[in-house]
Amino acid sequence: MIKQPIGIFDSGYGGLTILKDMVETLPQYDYLYLGDNARAPYGTKDFQTVYEYTLQSVKWFFDQGCSLVILACNTASAKALRTIQQNDLPNIDINKRVLGVIRPTSEIIGTFSKTKHIGVLGTSGTVQSNSYVIEIAKFFPDIKVTQEASPEWVALVETNQCESPEADHYVQMHISQLLKKDSEIDTILLGCTHYPLLINTIQQYTPTNISIISQGKIIANSLQEYLNRHPQIEYNCSKNGSRDFFTTGDPVDFNNHASLFYGEQIAANQVVLP
Repeated sequence: MIKQPIGIFDSGYGGLTILKDMVETLPQYDYLYLGDNARAPYGTKDFQTVYEYTLQSVKWFFDQGCSLVILACNTASAKALRTIQQNDLPNIDINKRVLGVIRPTSEIIGTFSKTKHIGVLGTSGTVQSNSYVIEIAKFFPDIKVTQEASPEWVALVETNQCESPEADHYVQMHISQLLKKDSEIDTILLGCTHYPLLINTIQQYTPTNISIISQGKIIANSLQEYLNRHPQIEYNCSKNGSRDFFTTGDPVDFNNHASLFYGEQIAANQVVLP
């Protein structure tokens, strides 16, 4: 059997922050990244549209031979993952696997909170899905989860305005609104892969007694544990330390933005999805 890379999918650039931590934790594996930049952002789109776009991208990974695909996108994980796992995979290939970022984050996020009050910042789509509220309750039923949609933050990151008056305004506004909903919050989860790039501004407007949690290391560690628990899937993953990048958008534009998220220059190729 020909071994294949691990597929990493995002609606745009944000998943590169997840991939960066995966590469640091598991550098031996080959990774294939696809950003659906031509149709981003996903956070404002309805469930059916996100599902259809995500399924098209997952099928593209399968066509490349990937047997394991990670949806490194909170919106896609919230709106598409369960349907793909339950309805589509049994008809496509029972040996393929598609995983998301919400469940592994939910499995551990409760351990960071002493007050048992957690805040979640995310896109409108992720917040409206209530996925974090539902999943965290499965593992930590005694924890209160309060959400705040902060849709402007993605645009701030993608237009390189992380250190701008606009970023100050919208970050301060949403953190203030989140803490007004629940003053006992001691842990804030950044439930969007773009948000870690705003960390300096977020820290500036967050009380120092509150922990701010990004997902990258959590997802990387979860992947490592998953591969340890599923040796057959791990066996099918190629290990040459390669990374290949693709986008449905303009590759030049993608390359110019990607280093901000990934930490180094990359060269992406363009693909056209159905």
